[in-house]
Amino acid sequence: MNYPGNIKKEYKKIINYGNRGMDLEDLLNKSNEYYLESNRAVIYKKPTPITISQVSYANKEKMITKAFFRTPSTLDYNGIYKGRYIDFDAKETKNTSSFPLANLHEHQYLHIKRVIEHGGISFLIISMNNNFYYLDGFDIIKFIEGNTRKSIPYSYIQEKGTIIEQKINPRLDYLSVIDQRYFMEE
Repeated sequence: MNYPGNIKKEYKKIINYGNRGMDLEDLLNKSNEYYLESNRAVIYKKPTPITISQVSYANKEKMITKAFFRTPSTLDYNGIYKGRYIDFDAKETKNTSSFPLANLHEHQYLHIKRVIEHGGISFLIISMNNNFYYLDGFDIIKFIEGNTRKSIPYSYIQEKGTIIEQKINPRLDYLSVIDQRYFMEE
């Protein structure tokens, strides 16, 4: 940009890579706030179970300098909707042709199975190819148990999953997808 007196100023865009992956989580947190405020559902993000092992007291402020994961976490979100327990996780991938199963840990897969076996609703919300997909736990289990692949093809996600509508409120209306799958006869 040229200013008076031919002074040139350059602007460099500062790129923060620290919170990549937070977009989906932020949309879900805002959706869950809306669901709670409108008394539609009670769903919360679970805190990550960590143990703090070292703290520093620089500038009269406590700062965690060393911590570790206490136990493997299950899924990120849980709550209740229309009398049913809900447990789900938010996953993002830049891969355009498949969802890498490395993004779904073994203990998370086992947790999905257990929730379903006990009558709960468990699923993934996957951000992929500029869409947000609801992929039900039944379909995840069916795919993993019927394949040796290390990823779920995008075609399977398109076939079995449902695109979640983005709105103003709620930001991601995933409860409408659950209504279609589980509560249509009401």
